[in-house]
Amino acid sequence: MTTNESAGTSGAQTSGVRTQSGESTEWFRFTPSQVAEALDVNPQSGLEHATIVARTAEYGPNKLVAAQRRPGWKRFLDQFKDALIYILLAAAVISALFGDFKDPIVICVVLLINAIMGFVQENRADNALAALGRMLEATARVRRDGQVREVPAEELVPGDVVLLEAGEKIPADGRFTITASTSVDESMLTGESVPVDKQADSVAPEGNVPLAEREGMGFMNSTLVRGRAEMIVTQTGMDTEIGRLAGLLSAVEDKPTPLQLQLDDLGKRLAMVAGVAVVIVFAVAMIQADSITQKVVNEALLTSVALAVAAIPEGLPAVVSVTLAIGVSRLAKRNAIVKKLASVETLGSTSVICSDKTGTLTLNQMTVTRLYALGDTYDIDGLGYEPEGRLLLGGQELTGGGIDELRNILNACVLCNDAHLVPQDGRTSLVGDPTEGALVVLAAKAGIAPEDVRARLPRSNEVPFDSATKIMATLHEHPDDPGRSVLIVKGAPDVVLEHSSRVLTREGLREIDYGRALHLQDTNESLGGEGLRVLAVAWKELPGGVDEHQGDLSRELTGLDLLALVGILDPARPEAIAAIAECKSAGIRVKMITGDHASTAGSIARKLGIEGKVVTGADLDLISDEDLPAEIDQIGACARVSPEHKVRVVKALQSKGHIVAMTGDGVNDAASLKQAEIGVAMGITGTEVTKEAGDMILADDNFATIVNAVEGGRATYDNVVTFVRFQLTTNVSAIATILIGQLAGLGTILNAIQILFVNIIADGPPAIALGVDPPKSDVMDRDPRDPTKSILSWERLSHIFVSAAVITVGTLVLFMANRGGESNSSRSTAATMAFAAFVFFQLVNSLCVRSGNGSVFSRYTFSNRALLWALGSVFVAQIAVIEIGFLRKLFGTESLTLSQWALVTVTPLALLVFDELRKLTIRLRASTH
Repeated sequence: MTTNESAGTSGAQTSGVRTQSGESTEWFRFTPSQVAEALDVNPQSGLEHATIVARTAEYGPNKLVAAQRRPGWKRFLDQFKDALIYILLAAAVISALFGDFKDPIVICVVLLINAIMGFVQENRADNALAALGRMLEATARVRRDGQVREVPAEELVPGDVVLLEAGEKIPADGRFTITASTSVDESMLTGESVPVDKQADSVAPEGNVPLAEREGMGFMNSTLVRGRAEMIVTQTGMDTEIGRLAGLLSAVEDKPTPLQLQLDDLGKRLAMVAGVAVVIVFAVAMIQADSITQKVVNEALLTSVALAVAAIPEGLPAVVSVTLAIGVSRLAKRNAIVKKLASVETLGSTSVICSDKTGTLTLNQMTVTRLYALGDTYDIDGLGYEPEGRLLLGGQELTGGGIDELRNILNACVLCNDAHLVPQDGRTSLVGDPTEGALVVLAAKAGIAPEDVRARLPRSNEVPFDSATKIMATLHEHPDDPGRSVLIVKGAPDVVLEHSSRVLTREGLREIDYGRALHLQDTNESLGGEGLRVLAVAWKELPGGVDEHQGDLSRELTGLDLLALVGILDPARPEAIAAIAECKSAGIRVKMITGDHASTAGSIARKLGIEGKVVTGADLDLISDEDLPAEIDQIGACARVSPEHKVRVVKALQSKGHIVAMTGDGVNDAASLKQAEIGVAMGITGTEVTKEAGDMILADDNFATIVNAVEGGRATYDNVVTFVRFQLTTNVSAIATILIGQLAGLGTILNAIQILFVNIIADGPPAIALGVDPPKSDVMDRDPRDPTKSILSWERLSHIFVSAAVITVGTLVLFMANRGGESNSSRSTAATMAFAAFVFFQLVNSLCVRSGNGSVFSRYTFSNRALLWALGSVFVAQIAVIEIGFLRKLFGTESLTLSQWALVTVTPLALLVFDELRKLTIRLRASTH
């Protein structure tokens, strides 16, 4: 145990201590007594009531401050901030001014539906700060006014003296004043899988000291896994390390996805096209008129409204949302829960995955994989805390006698140990230190019941673990001779070897001479070279029963008999290895970012197949933000990094044009998850903060699920491209039909409400059906798409314009051929036929765009039943708006004869014939090359 030191025991000077919690006081550089003096508290009695009241007023509650959100009504109005929407609203106003209220009502209903969908989706935005706040809903044991009492953690103030026991969470940042075998799990802050030993008398040296190496400090929401401690609170609320992370989260702005950017750009271009076309149509109408009257102006404006509506794909936002929602549903069935619809598409363009190591690429469950005992090295399979696995020697499983040879060694691993395995929800969980837990699991794999061993040979005395001595010892009755005792020792190999004089071999105990000492040292280094954390286990047989050894046992820690060297690591997930290999084939780079040591990071990276050099946070500090992008592609793993380092790495990759997915499970990952285009949180081991900060949650904590999500994202993008081509073909052909009709003096062929029907009713269901197409077979055999490239390549644009030309010509020819005379009845019938043919052209076009460069006449055409149902539904709806009375009045159509229906049904097949010839030409050219 270590207790408060005097101020004179350190070279640090109290004059440098600042007492304002909001300032960056480096409390870890001062002794407990200096901290107590600076914060004006007596650790033996704690703060007085008056001081607590004053400090509560000064520092506020020990909670995190949530960022202000824009009012709901403002966020709803934000949905209308779009150039296309402005044009539609202008069109609606113009129509209303001339007494036509049908079009404005329909336009406003469409815009309202789109706005509601966008508003609902935006309300699913992250609540990371709220989650951080919920983590503070706890109590703390404090010493105040000379008494120990329990208070809400929210009421803690700087200077409070907090008492901690194993298993409790630390409620604020503080300086330890008393530690007794104290170890703290800080993985959720630092990413380091091994608990940190804490010492009250530890004073950090000058220079940069990473969070994980501040042995005298405790940090909010870390867990005491062993021992007990007392600490003086130094920071609360937003001034804690978690509070700093909350600040990082609020500083990271949400970024639009590549698809959102491209659709926004597309919208602006369409708005420009619509504006130019409207001006041309209006000008032509004025030029063609014999005289400019109010009637001529009104008709020209209404035609312009129809053209504006034709240029804008009103149904596109809804179809994109529905398609992305379908992608979300599909991914959820594969254990990838996507919170933001647009994230599905972004996954498909991911080019780099930056993954946290602990709990993501590894299990975050320390596991014994090597055991050196009796002169041999044993392999142990099975991963994590589940007591399932085998002990192997030379590839052969140990049974019976082989296990018996190791029984006393394995019993020693259990007895000199404070960890317990506990069944929970069908799985095995650990209470205690993860490294000690690995030793208990090792014994359980050999068929030893840990609790039975402890009941039979209870602990009667101990030397608690101390990070200064690096060993722990426990006293028990001798397993083979009840009249004697045995002192079991566990600790760092170099320390235990130094205190050992003999080693257990198959031939019995042998003196550790120079040769054996060299062999043991080589074995230790060999295990360490594999990235293993090595522990040594030894014992010392003592004469007499345990009652004779109830004094100080430290004098007995010499002349030990070395039993074993145990190699432990946080193992790589087997599925992660396969997933990383698949990422490589898909052109996706994987980088590991962790708080662990560089040697551990390098070892795990090699096992996972991650290429590139290993750098530390200190190395990154030496590289400027300007120079880091030039170095980042050569880096495969980053070790000993802080949350700020992780954000820097993500930003450097983004500056190179990469679309970054960041995976993680700890609070220390939250800011970088939010910075990345895709934040991927672990659903089982992930903290609530990380889940809220992430865009996607892996329900099975399986890194391989990310690969499935990327595949789903790529398939979704392919589907979006397909129906965007489909939708834009409609818009281009509608613009051309109206524009050419006006220029040719044919008048308005399609009115505004008919075009809305085409864009929403006729195009909507087929477009949604195109969005449910499954992934193509080659979707993971190509490199990630370049997010800077337009969604509309020249090849796609040429296909759109050629198809639109066929549709426009077919519609105009049908209109002119059936116009008959100049009567309103003949013209209305011809316009109705043009309207019906135009809709049926879109149905044919949906089949053409879906088949890509393949023929429509294949099994693939009929594999999407949703599309076939959609086409049938639109066909029926089109008949309804022409043949049902009140719908005829609404849409301005006329009833058609059977021969006219036959003509408007057959004419669109011209597009199918033309497109099949185009595709055949492309396939023939490809075959000759």
